[in-house]
Amino acid sequence: MRAMVCDAFGPPDVLRVADLPDPPLPPDGVRIRVRAAGINFADGLFIAGQYQIRPRPPFIPGFEVAGDILEVGPEVLDLRPGQRVMAILDQGGYADQVVAPARDVHALTDRMDLLAAGGFPIAYGTSHFGLTDRCRLRPGEIVLIHGAAGGVGLTAVECAKALGATVIAAAGGADRLEIARQHGADYGIDHRNENIKARVRELTGGRGVDVVYDPVGGDVFDASLRCTAPDGRILVVGFASGAIPTPPANLLLVKNITVIGFNWGGYRQIAEQRVRESMEDVVSWWDRGLVTPHVGARFALSQAAEALAALRERKIIGKAVLIPD
Repeated sequence: MRAMVCDAFGPPDVLRVADLPDPPLPPDGVRIRVRAAGINFADGLFIAGQYQIRPRPPFIPGFEVAGDILEVGPEVLDLRPGQRVMAILDQGGYADQVVAPARDVHALTDRMDLLAAGGFPIAYGTSHFGLTDRCRLRPGEIVLIHGAAGGVGLTAVECAKALGATVIAAAGGADRLEIARQHGADYGIDHRNENIKARVRELTGGRGVDVVYDPVGGDVFDASLRCTAPDGRILVVGFASGAIPTPPANLLLVKNITVIGFNWGGYRQIAEQRVRESMEDVVSWWDRGLVTPHVGARFALSQAAEALAALRERKIIGKAVLIPD
């Protein structure tokens, strides 16, 4: 098979194209011909050795793919060769073939596009599980979503709207806010030109928001603390800004604010059934038209380093995918 290999930790340009033997198929495994592989901010951390899990080089990065089943192991009973699927991986997605445990493979209906499916599991899995399981988002609540036109943020806009919330999208620029509106946002804040705290207070009559969805961190998190309503929740999804905030405990106490840490990958290890049920739910939303994945950029497999650089520089709206062909 053809794959992008990381021989040593470093920037994305350490990746090289390699021809490798096909991975072995375990009894509970599914071999997939990859049609699209999702690109995630975490991929860059993984390659740099800065992710929560440090693989031993050489390795193939990539946490999610979509494609056709080539072969299934003898213990796999509910999937078959030729079926269109998407899969969540511990690593290995930057390749034209992967093997995944059947429990991490999800069948697609005919109306689901394979290109979009390649970037679906992690972003939608994160947003759906985070908002339903971790935040317990209720209909009628007001949600502030940062990075609302990014790969994860845009899915949070859709999931929050599907759950009956009022959505305030924060992003940099009118074009990004327009995409967020097209995907369900009720209001927009251009953080480049508007004060987040002042604008939220204006939109909420001075009360603040019930939930903040924050994949950015840094100054954005600090602003969120000042515009979260009493008894509100802030979901910490990531630190795309590169700055890890340190919330003042006195403010959390005075306003009864709950800061919720959320590592979706960790829940795959400690709450596998809850994660699978969440994924099945959001996949059904896609099938029913409640969410519409947005692929903002496509790259050839050999352009993985360019794709990660574009993602880091926030040049991509929605998700980016690698096309092994």
